[in-house]
Amino acid sequence: MKVFISRLIPEIAATMIREAGHDVTQFVERRDIPIDEMIELCKGHEGFLNVSHNKLDKHFLEASSHLKVLSLFSVGYDHVDIAAATKLKIPVGHTPGVLSASTADTAFMLMLTVSRKAFYLHKSIGKGEWNYYDPIANLGMELTGKTLGILGLGKIGFEMAKRCKGAYDMKVIYHNRGTNPEAEKAFDAERVSFADLLNQSDVLSVHSSLNSETAGLFNAAAFKQMKPTSIFINTSRGGLHNEADLLNALTGGTIWGAGLDVTNPEPMNADNPLLNLPNVAIVPHIGSATIEARTGMARIAAMNIIAGLNGERLPYPVNPEIYK
Repeated sequence: MKVFISRLIPEIAATMIREAGHDVTQFVERRDIPIDEMIELCKGHEGFLNVSHNKLDKHFLEASSHLKVLSLFSVGYDHVDIAAATKLKIPVGHTPGVLSASTADTAFMLMLTVSRKAFYLHKSIGKGEWNYYDPIANLGMELTGKTLGILGLGKIGFEMAKRCKGAYDMKVIYHNRGTNPEAEKAFDAERVSFADLLNQSDVLSVHSSLNSETAGLFNAAAFKQMKPTSIFINTSRGGLHNEADLLNALTGGTIWGAGLDVTNPEPMNADNPLLNLPNVAIVPHIGSATIEARTGMARIAAMNIIAGLNGERLPYPVNPEIYK
């Protein structure tokens, strides 16, 4: 059978699929593919390994109902109409777990760089502004003993908590739908209400999925409940925060700083004023951008493709209910 891969990814994926006896077509142009073009490209292919965050909506899925499997090169699947895929009996796979450490590293890095204004001060050197020692300028904050709040204490949140607890003995609180007994035992983590998460956290790190309940959750009202000395970190999805409200919260002193691996919209415009604020660090969605993580994602995505083409249960399904 034939598999279409919508972007260049580590070679291990195509190699595994070919070794399983299938043909691979890989899109190599460095551009986003419009959805109607994506539909045409998927024709004649039984498997689709989607690497972009194109909205794979009902229109796309109905036009691609011949697919035996849709494999995502991501953990998140908010860009896919899962209900439509399930109705069409298309199994959807994703890549959980393999990028937890790298994404937590990114969140930890952002926390550190924001706390010491590192990105802003780095740029100031290039502007020729490092010419006078001022002992009361450019002061950051220390993290030891502070409170880390986590929205969505899953695998990535667990790794972030482990780093913060180990490095800075931070108190860990979290807000989840359910409890996380493993984190409570390992870090003495405390499950709190969302309101308490906001008003108790010195660093609030977001690791929740984007859905109807979390979209725009961090808005002006939420930021007003946070400490004026708090740092907001988002390495999940940009849609969880309102960017205009975040800018106002930072410039108005409602919160102290922010670190973003994801933006709203994404990609971020080069003239976005957030990029020039001293207490802000922004990177271009690099949470999983390590050799190890991306290779692992490619391997898992290929495993999902191969299983789907063989008519077997996907090892990492998003919609396992289709097997009932």
